Amino acid sequence: MPKSLWKIISRTFFFLLIPIILFAEVSGLSHSMMHKMELLVLQLGVIIFVAKGMSILFEKIKIPGVVGELTAGIIIGPYLLGGIPLPGFEHGFFGTYLALNPGATLPVSPELYGIATIASVLLLFMVGLETNFSLFLRLSATGVIVGIAGVIVSFLLGAWTGMLLLDLPFLHPETLFLGVISTATSVGITGRILTERRKMDTPEGVTILAAAVIDDVLGIVLLAVILGMIPVLNDSGQTVNWGYVLRLGAEAIGVWLLFTILGLVLSKRISNFLKIFKGINVPAIMAFGLALLLAGIFEKAGLAMIIGAYVMGLSLSKTDLNYVIQESLKSLYLFAVPVFFVVSGMMVDLSVFSSRTIIFLGLIYTLGAILAKILGCGIPLLFRKFNLLGALRVGFGMAPRAEVALIIAGIGLSTGLLSRDVFGMVIFMSMLTTVSTPPILDSLFKKEKMGTTEELLPAESVVTEFSLPTLETVEFVSAKSLQLFRDEGFFINQMEMGHKYYHIRKNDIFITMICKPNGIYFESSPDDTHYVKTLMYESFVELNEIINDLKDITKPESLKNDFMEGKDDKRVDLRRVLDPGCIRLNLRGSSKKEIIEELVDILDSQYQITDKKGVFEAVWEREQSFSTGMKNGLAIPHARTDNVGAITLAVGIHRKGVNFESLDGEPSRVFVLLLSPKHKTVPHIQILAHIAAVMSKEDAVRKILDCKTPQAVYQFLTESEG
Repeated sequence: MPKSLWKIISRTFFFLLIPIILFAEVSGLSHSMMHKMELLVLQLGVIIFVAKGMSILFEKIKIPGVVGELTAGIIIGPYLLGGIPLPGFEHGFFGTYLALNPGATLPVSPELYGIATIASVLLLFMVGLETNFSLFLRLSATGVIVGIAGVIVSFLLGAWTGMLLLDLPFLHPETLFLGVISTATSVGITGRILTERRKMDTPEGVTILAAAVIDDVLGIVLLAVILGMIPVLNDSGQTVNWGYVLRLGAEAIGVWLLFTILGLVLSKRISNFLKIFKGINVPAIMAFGLALLLAGIFEKAGLAMIIGAYVMGLSLSKTDLNYVIQESLKSLYLFAVPVFFVVSGMMVDLSVFSSRTIIFLGLIYTLGAILAKILGCGIPLLFRKFNLLGALRVGFGMAPRAEVALIIAGIGLSTGLLSRDVFGMVIFMSMLTTVSTPPILDSLFKKEKMGTTEELLPAESVVTEFSLPTLETVEFVSAKSLQLFRDEGFFINQMEMGHKYYHIRKNDIFITMICKPNGIYFESSPDDTHYVKTLMYESFVELNEIINDLKDITKPESLKNDFMEGKDDKRVDLRRVLDPGCIRLNLRGSSKKEIIEELVDILDSQYQITDKKGVFEAVWEREQSFSTGMKNGLAIPHARTDNVGAITLAVGIHRKGVNFESLDGEPSRVFVLLLSPKHKTVPHIQILAHIAAVMSKEDAVRKILDCKTPQAVYQFLTESEG
C-alpha cells in the first residue's frame, strides 16, 4: 500500500476515535430527540470519512469506488464492527437501534435510513439529468428494442433463478423481487468506462445509454406493479387477480408516461420558472426541490419515489440549466450518495455468508444476471446492423448492477418482502457484477474495431479550431470567450477530462469548448459555427484593446523597480526550497545565456530537475520577454516548468559581473534562479517577491560577495528572513 494512502487511512481512523473518547463517560445513550440527533451527526461524520477512504483505496486497486463504499458499510455496520460495544456506546456505534428493536425490518435508525432515502432520490434525479435525450432519439428504435428485450429476459431469468435457488413459486414476492432487481442497469459504472475510452458517442455507447433508460424505467414500473400485487397474492402465491394486475400495470405506465410527456413538453417553462430565483446555486436547489415534490407525488400514487425523481431529471436534461444544476448539486451529491451506498452495505448481515449455500446461490444468481443481459440485449442487436463485438460490448455494458438494484432491494427489505439472506445475495450480485464487468468491457473497447456492420452515426457536429502558441495564451483567450458567452446568456459548466472541457448551453444551442495546449476547439452544429467564429473574433478584438490599454497605463521597468522596494515576507522559509548544494561561488559564463545554462547545470547536478534542456528553454523564453536583471548587482531569472517537481532555487556568484540588462545598467554579480512546477498550486510569486525584498536591502549583494563558502551564503539568505 502506498505510504501516502496509508497515512490518509491511519489519520482518518485516528480522528474517528474522537467521538468515542468524547462519549467515554456516558453510561447509556438517552433516546430523546436531541440525543438521537447527536448520534446521527456522529454516525454521518464517521460514514463520510470511511466511505471516502474506502473509495480511494478501491480506486487505487482499479475497482470502482462504489464497491469500496458498499464494503465500508458492511465493515462498520451493526452486524460487524458497528455492533461491538464501546465506551459510551454499549450496543456499538451503529448497533443501538438494532439492539433496542430486535424485530425491526431495518438494522439502522429511521433517521439514518431517511437520509439514505433522500440520497437515492438525488441519485436518480442526477441520473435523469445525465440522460442525453437527443442521443436517445438518434437510436431510439434500437435502444427501445434492446431495453425491452433486456428487461424481459432479465426478469424471467432472474425470477426463474430465484424459483430454483429458493424453492419458491414464480408469484412469490421474493421471486418477483429477484426478477425486478435483475433488470436494473448501472448507467454510472458503464458511463465511466465509456467516458474514459471516449466511446460515449459510438453506436454501442448511445445504444447502452438509450437501453439503460428503458431498463431502469420499466424495472421501476415493474416494481410498482409487484408492490401493488402483493396484497392480492395469497400465502401460497398461486392465486392472483390478473385483471387487477393489468389495470395496475396500465396505471403505473400511464402515470409515468403522463408525467414524462408533461415534463418534456413543459421543460422550457420549468427552466424559465427556475431562472426566476436569482443566484449561482439557487435554481439548482429549487430544481432538486421539484424533484422531491414529484418523488412524493409518485409515492402517493403508488409508484416508487425514485421514478418521480428520474422523471424530473429527464425533463430538465434538455434545458440550458442542465449542466448548471449538475455542477451546483455536485457537492451535495458527493456528500449524500456515498451515505446511501454505505447504509446499503450496513443492511448486509455477514452471517448469511457463513453458509456455503448462500455463497453458491449468490454466484449462480450473479452468473444468471450477467448472462441475461448478454443474451437479452446482445442477440437483438445482431439483427440491427451490429456485429458480434458490438453486441458483446452492449451486453457487458448493461451487466453492472449498483444504484437502482440497491434501491429496489432496499425497498424490498424495508417492506419485509425480502429476507436478509436474499438481500445479502443481492448485495453479493451487485458487488460482483460491478467489479467483474468493467474490466471486460474496457478490454472489449480497447479493440479498435467497429461494432457495427456499417456506419450508423453520421457526424452531426463540426469542429472549429483556433490555434494559439502557448497554454498561457489559451487560458487568456478562453477566459474572455467564456465571459462573452455568459454576457450572451449562456450557461457554462466546466469538466476536467485531461483537458478543460466547457459545456456551453442556451435554449437549443449546445456548444462544447475544449482547451488544449495548442489552441481552442469548438464542437457545435453546422448552423452555429458562424456564431462561434463571430464571438471569437470579438474576443480577439477586445483582448487586443485591453493589451493596448495596459501598455499605455504603465511600463514594465517601473513595475520592476517597485518590485525591488518591498518588504521581505517573514512567512517564507527559504530553507524549504534552497539546498546548500545548489550554491556556487565561481560562475564563469560571460553572457546571459551562459549564466542561465550554468545555473540550470547546478540544479541538474543535484537532481532537482528532470529535463535540463526543457528547463533552460522555459527560463530563456521568460528572459527574452523581459529581462530579470534588477539593480545593485542582482538578477533573478525564473520560470514555471513541468520539468521540476517542487519549488527549487539555485544561487550563483560571478565576481566580475555579467551584463543582464539591469535597471541601473550595472553588471549583475549575484544570480538567483527560481523554478516552480507549472501545474501545481505553489507560492511562486510569494517567494520571488521575498527574494527581491531581501536582496534589495542595503549592502545585501556586497555581503553575499564577501561570503567565502556556500554555507555562508545559505546562512545569510535564510537568516535574513528574520
